[in-house]
Amino acid sequence: MPLPDASSSEVAQGDALDLESLEAAMAGVETAYYLIHSMAVGPDFEERDRRCASNFAEAAAHAGVRKIVYLGGLSNDEGELSSHFRSRLEVGELLRSTGVPVIEFRASVIIGSGSLSFELIRALVERLPAMVAPRWVQMPAQPIGIEDVLDYLVEALSLNASESRVYEIGGPEVVTYQEMMLEYARQRGLRRWIIPVPVLTPHLSSLWLGLVTPIYARVGRMLIESIRYASVVRRTEALADFSVRPHRFTEAVALAMRNEDREFAESRWSDSFGSSGTRPTNAIRRYGNRLVDSRSVHVECSAQAAFRPIREIGGARGWYGFDWLWNLRAAIDLVLGGVGKRRGRRHPDQLVVGDFLDWWRVERIEPDRLLLLAAEMKLPGRAWLQFEVQESDSGCTIRLTAIFDPVGVAGLAYWYLVYPLHQVIFRTMLDGIRRRVLACPGRKP
Repeated sequence: MPLPDASSSEVAQGDALDLESLEAAMAGVETAYYLIHSMAVGPDFEERDRRCASNFAEAAAHAGVRKIVYLGGLSNDEGELSSHFRSRLEVGELLRSTGVPVIEFRASVIIGSGSLSFELIRALVERLPAMVAPRWVQMPAQPIGIEDVLDYLVEALSLNASESRVYEIGGPEVVTYQEMMLEYARQRGLRRWIIPVPVLTPHLSSLWLGLVTPIYARVGRMLIESIRYASVVRRTEALADFSVRPHRFTEAVALAMRNEDREFAESRWSDSFGSSGTRPTNAIRRYGNRLVDSRSVHVECSAQAAFRPIREIGGARGWYGFDWLWNLRAAIDLVLGGVGKRRGRRHPDQLVVGDFLDWWRVERIEPDRLLLLAAEMKLPGRAWLQFEVQESDSGCTIRLTAIFDPVGVAGLAYWYLVYPLHQVIFRTMLDGIRRRVLACPGRKP
């Protein structure tokens, strides 16, 4: 089912810890979605979740909301629950406490960017060629793709519910965390070895995760406490009440990767990185598995003037600084069996999608706004170089962004090895583009 048209959406701001703000935000709302989780705030996250859910339920009742849709977690443990699952169940109970019907989805592992379990699997596989892993890697789960979860959430909008219902959702297969990691490795082209051992406690596991993954140790411990329990669908009402037929696990992983590529291709780094002033600014961030290094410079000129030297880059003109380093990298690429700089460019000042540009290829171009180059050199991963021009009343901000999708430890090592050179080369490149703009006639906005 397609998502509702966002063109007619209206944004209302509210704070789940502020009851009055929620009541104002829910005015005129018929269906409210509750997708809040506080686990990252620390040990008191249960109390924070409790307050948020209570406020949300009360505000929904006061505003006359007809239905709440809530996404929680699925656990098969019928005895002592982890603090994470205990909180997820309590949130569902609190949302139901004011009488507003609640459609509660209890999901197993969600496969997609932003899912804590998926990010854990990704980080472990990408960073560790061999893993000595505790027994939880053998725990069964029923992973479900994020697209399928979204389909369930959207269909719930039209579900006629006069009373609260609970649905367990997962994919068609039961797999272990070890099988999930090995399948992710297979699709990434990585060879990985996993050796389960019975000695790592949740505390030791969380400290270990804090060292080798982006997950904080305190969050890692709560996550490990949760995935020590099976997460398998036992109630199949969701398949009867909804038209969603979840993808197989292998398809869900492939879809997640393709979605990341699509979302990445649509990203505008000027929206993510602030820039101001006349000196270049830079920052490095991580988007999914991708590493992003971005910097900018401001020039008093028109967008057309700012984009001209970008459109003319490479080939005989070079890369506006440190051409000897670019030539050295090209020579290394040739030795490794790559294309080097032999191809040059097709035309001195015109580019179209598909054009080669030394060892790059034009993947996307928007006149006077954007140029995205995909690397075709030998690399332990995929790389892009993106130039953006953002026009304002005071001139233009020219942003240069390097993006790298590393494959395994070799890819990460390569990125951090060349990163110091980026600081010099890309800053010099931006300065060279700026000088080129200032030297050209007709540069005024």
